Amino acid sequence: MNIKEAIYVQKEVEYARFTAPLIPNIPSDTILGVRIPYLRKLAKQIRGLPETKEFMRELPHQYHEENILHAVLVSDLKDPEECLEELERFLPFVTNWAVSDTIKVPSLAKRPDDLNAKIYAWVASNDVYPVRFGVKVIMDYYLGDNFDPKLLELAASIHTDEYYINMMIAWLFATALAKQWDATIPFLESGRLDTWVHNKAIQKSQESYRVSGEHKTYLKTLKK
Repeated sequence: MNIKEAIYVQKEVEYARFTAPLIPNIPSDTILGVRIPYLRKLAKQIRGLPETKEFMRELPHQYHEENILHAVLVSDLKDPEECLEELERFLPFVTNWAVSDTIKVPSLAKRPDDLNAKIYAWVASNDVYPVRFGVKVIMDYYLGDNFDPKLLELAASIHTDEYYINMMIAWLFATALAKQWDATIPFLESGRLDTWVHNKAIQKSQESYRVSGEHKTYLKTLKK
């Protein structure tokens, strides 16, 4: 199977025009307008094929949708060692939030101590999207049974002007307020977060059905 051709033939010009403004930091001519459900279906069809391994080694990709497919393929890897290896190869080529946020690592989440260590490395990166991804992993896998307040400390220690990092930090703290209120609210009460992140976390909490009315009322009093 020619994987790139299988993507290209599904392009939709109008959908590409709709998508381009949502990802303004990549060239619009790299967006084909292929819908994600098709790419997820394609990932299932090509999993394990020799052509798939070749596709995943041809970095960087030309089109945005090729990167989305790559993100899905990495996410679907069952072996933790293989998943980490492919993830580390792919992350340097991630250039936008849509690809970064598509990546999931359920196989790595089965080894929370090892994944925890990798989060510190990603957050220490000088590149935007490894940092955003690292914060997202905290949100995805460390606010439940594996909750680790030190990871909230780590996220709160990030100070940057990068919008796509700050938005993910705000999203993390809004989710943490819903899932781990007692451990999270002191970060807002003490003003630990940068002002924009602080206020955006409160805004997203106000929009969440998982935050109680009582907590929402209190959060309004903390807005900077």
